[in-house]
Amino acid sequence: MMSAGNGSSMNPKPVPAWLNSAAWASKPRSPVRGSYSFGDRSNSASLVESIGKPAGDFDDPLINIAKPPKETITSQEESDATGPAAQAAQAQISDNSEHSSDTEENKLSRRRIHLAELQRLSSQGIPDAGGIRATTWKVLLGFLPKNRDEWATELKKKRATYSVFREEMIINPSEVTRKKEEMEALKAAELDALEGPLQRHEISHDDHPLSLGSKSVWHQFFQDTELAEQINRDVKRTHPDMQFFCGDNDFACENQEALKRILFIFAKLNPGIRYVQGMNEVLAPLYYVFKTDVDESNANHAEEDSFFCFVELLSDFRDHFCQQLDNSAVGIRSTISQMTQLLRRHDEELWRHLEITSKVNPQFYAFRWITLLLTQEFKFADSLRLWDSLLSNPDGPLEILLRVCCAMLLCLRSRLLAGDFTTNLKLLQHYPAVDFNHLLKVADSVI
Repeated sequence: MMSAGNGSSMNPKPVPAWLNSAAWASKPRSPVRGSYSFGDRSNSASLVESIGKPAGDFDDPLINIAKPPKETITSQEESDATGPAAQAAQAQISDNSEHSSDTEENKLSRRRIHLAELQRLSSQGIPDAGGIRATTWKVLLGFLPKNRDEWATELKKKRATYSVFREEMIINPSEVTRKKEEMEALKAAELDALEGPLQRHEISHDDHPLSLGSKSVWHQFFQDTELAEQINRDVKRTHPDMQFFCGDNDFACENQEALKRILFIFAKLNPGIRYVQGMNEVLAPLYYVFKTDVDESNANHAEEDSFFCFVELLSDFRDHFCQQLDNSAVGIRSTISQMTQLLRRHDEELWRHLEITSKVNPQFYAFRWITLLLTQEFKFADSLRLWDSLLSNPDGPLEILLRVCCAMLLCLRSRLLAGDFTTNLKLLQHYPAVDFNHLLKVADSVI
């Protein structure tokens, strides 16, 4: 079982009202539109209002969002991009930075953030250095308000709320029983002092390990064990090629424990969905970005911040994880159908070959693409770049996600048209390495 943190409450409180609010309701899905660009670099109006410097000593990592990073952080998880397309993209960034860097820096150095302009800038890709991506994602997901004066208060409140969740949701039966026994012993001592040593007291067996009572913390603990074991199995398989998640060191173990707690608490607070395999892959990018924030005060609270951002992100996709809704208008099959219709409008010949000639059921490959937000199809660094665009889309991440999925098929057009069922299924379930910048350009043209 995962670590229980700072203890456990003897009388767990009910699920907080905010989790049942309208914010959790599925948003109406609009038809896929080609109104959003991955790389629009046109000049824009002022990004923020000039209100002055933020109060207090809260650092503003957004101030450098328009600055090209002085050096690229490389690791075994983030491979170098040295191909011609990457060099061309870098040249384009350099050309644009000469006339846009100063103005964009000034725009983002103010107190109140203009969300629409932040979304436009983020769609071009957020720099890896300086903790810029961590702060930007938090703003884009609504975890941080647009007014930076409110950041410190909001962070303190939400992080304290998560601490309460840890204490109340992750039960340590031995600790709860010990505290109850101490309280009962204290009461017994008080009664003995008043009534004498022969006074008999009622003994409760509700918290005995063999108790099947619904109020027994031991009974609840054993019910949660199966959930915890399922989460543990999946977390151990999260990005096995990355030392950050699966290294043989205390840091990686600490990161795994944090992921387990987040997913366990989410499951406890959402009994209708609980935990579904694959949620660990959706959580991983959030936690990685927040934990590697150069601001240690934020990195130390990556677990708390990741939880709330994970909740916000899944509010757009939670229906995909609910099996009872699979065949509904908001379920995963409906979303896959939207993707195939998008392909049909853009390239009917390819659609016909996949659907009719080779008979490749799109659920065999698109189910994973969509539910895991393409975290398993690309290198981790490319996935983060893709998420910059997903999270910055004003119409929500699903619109761009479907366009990218369609672009992935178009980029393999010649190979798919030449393949049969077996060849195409294997190709799509093990998506090959492609020029990622070219893929985004193709997705930008899908309407």
